[in-house]
Amino acid sequence: MQDIKNIGIQMKKYLFITFLLIFYIVKQGNAQGNISFSEKAKNMSKKEGFFTYWLDENNGKVYLEIKDFKKEFLYVNSLSAGLGSNDIGLDRGQLGEEKVVYFNKVGKKILLVQPNYRYRAITDNKNEKKAVKDSFAESIIWGFTSESDENGAIIIDITDFLLRDSHGIVDKIKGSKQGTYTLNASRSALYYENTKNFPLNSEFEASLTYTGGNDAGSYMRAVAPSIEAVTVRTHHSFIQLPDSDYQKRAFDPRSSYYPISYYDFATPINEPIEKYFISRHRLKKKDPNTKMSEPVKPIVYYLDNGTPEPIRSALLDGARWWNQAFEAAGYLNAFQVKILPDEADPMDCRYNVINWVHRSTRGWSYGSSVTDPRTGEIIKGHVTLGSLRVRQDYLI
Repeated sequence: MQDIKNIGIQMKKYLFITFLLIFYIVKQGNAQGNISFSEKAKNMSKKEGFFTYWLDENNGKVYLEIKDFKKEFLYVNSLSAGLGSNDIGLDRGQLGEEKVVYFNKVGKKILLVQPNYRYRAITDNKNEKKAVKDSFAESIIWGFTSESDENGAIIIDITDFLLRDSHGIVDKIKGSKQGTYTLNASRSALYYENTKNFPLNSEFEASLTYTGGNDAGSYMRAVAPSIEAVTVRTHHSFIQLPDSDYQKRAFDPRSSYYPISYYDFATPINEPIEKYFISRHRLKKKDPNTKMSEPVKPIVYYLDNGTPEPIRSALLDGARWWNQAFEAAGYLNAFQVKILPDEADPMDCRYNVINWVHRSTRGWSYGSSVTDPRTGEIIKGHVTLGSLRVRQDYLI
């Protein structure tokens, strides 16, 4: 009997100890789960600007703060470090599509929504606007989960959004018959050097590696150090949209401008429903009553600081010739060209840039821009000059 009694006492001790262990584990788990984002963020770098965000460099993550839901901004992806092949076409500094987007909150789910500005109703009638909005699809670009809801602000993890194939590189390589590649997550990471914040724009960058290449073509073999792994850098810009103090200008096919277009279903029945407007920089005179005036804000283009001499001086002089046209239009010092400062990022939307791009073969030089899709206003001019073209011109 004494042995049975002792066994019972021992079992009670074991049960009691087990209960204490379970209680401790549950308590610790709850404590970990209840840690606020403010506590987690103590070991992160906070970057304030257009969007406030935190860099968790220990875990390779970026957390974004959202305060204003349904407030539209411009999202642009680009290629800050490319392949170097003109024939494949993935150049350094190549811009992707600009999209007007906004964040929408549905419970704990946060959606990045792209409204459809291709179809509009330019009217004060809300019901007429709603009829057009509901008639055409919008796009959900990405879905996030709320990490925290503190002081009226939602925190989301945007790491996966930044590390995706945003520039369509897999399809671009495959479409040019240069190989079958897939994005390799284990060899991709955030690129903190070009992840920066400014008052009017937030900039993020990622280093992405694509693997495969058993069927790599000759163009890919010419530029990749190893055909089984190709690494480029993609850039993401969140940009404040311009204010409404901008006058759209109708497109004339006899001009040399590039147009934007959209359908306006509020148009009178006897007028064309598709509208065309030119893409242009905002330019206003300080004194609109004089024949010649300086602008309120000049258009400044920055030449790539990696451009060598004597080409650098020639490009500066050549680009500045445009001032003659602005002077003929009544503007003084309206168009300026400077060297890009060393501390500036050519992907930063505050800089109109002339990029000096190297490729393995001679290719096109071209102009592009980040443009407000709503109006056609150029927010950032973006010129690409192929360096080998200059050598070809010299030979000619």
